[in-house]
Amino acid sequence: MKHTVTTAIKQKSEGDKLIMLTVYDYSTAKLMDEAGVELLLVGDSLGNTILGYPDTLSVTMEDMIHHSAAVARGVENALVVTDMPFMSYQSSVYDAVINAGRLVKEGRGQAVKLEGGRLFCPHIKAITEAQIPVMAHLGLTPQSVNALGGFKVQGKDEDGAKNLIDDALAVQAAGAFALVLECVPTELAALVTSLLSIPTIGIGAGAGTDGQVLVYQDMLAMYGGKSPKFAKVFAEVGPLMQEGFRAFIEETKSGAFPDEAHSFAIDPGVMAAARAYADSK
Repeated sequence: MKHTVTTAIKQKSEGDKLIMLTVYDYSTAKLMDEAGVELLLVGDSLGNTILGYPDTLSVTMEDMIHHSAAVARGVENALVVTDMPFMSYQSSVYDAVINAGRLVKEGRGQAVKLEGGRLFCPHIKAITEAQIPVMAHLGLTPQSVNALGGFKVQGKDEDGAKNLIDDALAVQAAGAFALVLECVPTELAALVTSLLSIPTIGIGAGAGTDGQVLVYQDMLAMYGGKSPKFAKVFAEVGPLMQEGFRAFIEETKSGAFPDEAHSFAIDPGVMAAARAYADSK
């Protein structure tokens, strides 16, 4: 089944939880798509997970286009959503439309995601009018980490909760087809979800949202035991990878690998001729 903006909205109405994971490369995207993940987010989290930055702020449009195109080549059924990186849309509505277009045209994304509420509703409206679907993102918005004073749960006080509600209703009215809620108290996220006709996808926002997203390296324990509170480990892939790496090192150093089963033979006559030729040199 091909997943689209329309099917995502339908899933909310049917009570069918949406499944989204971050992904940044062809081979992993192919595995996720074949496993049945419905939305693949080419997140600017690649700054942390792939490029080794301490945050997402250094990620460029070229980074996002490069990784988005790689992901798209591995996908048949999932909806590919590509993050708009820091300062690719904040500067103006014009820049937002142009850069969203690049992520679709060059990065082969099928939708874009941007952070922010009412302040960026004109940007969301203009991008959707250009026929590019937009997923909004509220709560903890990592591109605003400096303004927020760090990675903190959002909406915990009365003003914060009211602002989150107003922002959610505003981005929906501006044309967003879905909304990510990150690091929001469970009850507040459920309330916002009940107010919207578009699906909400939570990350650290409890079970009351219409779907869930995780950074795949977190849910596969690929950070050596370091992961956010909200990121459950579903498979110990990180330790398994290290086990494989260590086995490769050990067998190569001992001479056990490669063995005959993993090597290629040559005709004895050809080899004799090669030896004679080598001896003549």
